[in-house]
Amino acid sequence: MKLPHRRQFLHLASGAVALPVASHAAWAQAYPTRPVRWIVGSAAGAGPDIVARMLGQRLSERLGQPIIIENRPGAGTNIATEAVVRAPPDGHTLIFVTNANAINATLYNKLSFVFLRDIAPVASFNRLPLTMVVNPSVPAKTIPELIAYAKANPGKLTMASGGNGTVSHVAGELFKMMTAVDMPSVVYRSGPFALTDLLGGHVHVLFDALAGSIENIKAGKLRPLAIAAATRSEMLPEVPTMTDFLPGFEASAMFGAGVPRNTPMEIVDRLNREINAILTEPKIRAQFAQMGATVVALSPADYGRLIAEETEKWAKVIKFANIKLE
Repeated sequence: MKLPHRRQFLHLASGAVALPVASHAAWAQAYPTRPVRWIVGSAAGAGPDIVARMLGQRLSERLGQPIIIENRPGAGTNIATEAVVRAPPDGHTLIFVTNANAINATLYNKLSFVFLRDIAPVASFNRLPLTMVVNPSVPAKTIPELIAYAKANPGKLTMASGGNGTVSHVAGELFKMMTAVDMPSVVYRSGPFALTDLLGGHVHVLFDALAGSIENIKAGKLRPLAIAAATRSEMLPEVPTMTDFLPGFEASAMFGAGVPRNTPMEIVDRLNREINAILTEPKIRAQFAQMGATVVALSPADYGRLIAEETEKWAKVIKFANIKLE
């Protein structure tokens, strides 16, 4: 049998290697080939669901396929995350990423997945800083005054939160960790219950999303002490930031998207480009501004680093506060 010439052999070998790469690229270029499921770990009407539907409509138009929002609430978003982890890594199943994904990595002892390993970051959407609000009965109008009063009256002020391990809960524990104040935590089933008792004076301090408390602030029923971010909010420009008093303090609700690991990078990059383009649209930016949120568009790599940083930060707080699931 005649053996191929060396040059012929190299040509055939390179063609054999290039074929799957070319096929892979062509397949990714044809994406999406069917409707895309976007799994949200909260109920219909909740903040993540509203944002998913708002962005999903535009993403559907840009991709040329329906984006089906699938709500799978329960277990602190872990049910939704597990469904995506088990989905085929072909870009047709997305996860709506929230702070819970970073917090749950430490809060839950036994998970069937490791979020940082099993979910590939796609795109960040926004940052919604929490606001520290107090009942007007609290004799403190600034963060230094609150810290001084709490230290002079240990255990007298109570810190409410909207659920065990929620971002409002860990934000309060971060404040206590950084200030060494004795302020017992009162954990409610949800944010509205905590807000109701704060308005009634049954608890004294709460880290809340600005959109949820802005009307009560304007009505004088709540007093804002600081925005939990490095920059002031356009909704309350006169309120200082927490970093003015506690450098490095930041607590925000952050939303984004991810896909199962091993999803082709061509698909991840396509989704990132389309989402970041949507985030430049004036209408979308205005809708986020109405929520008190700032648009944060990142590359997949930068978004992955942000999730890792949040996971590490909240792990320290959870361990410090010894937060346990009931």
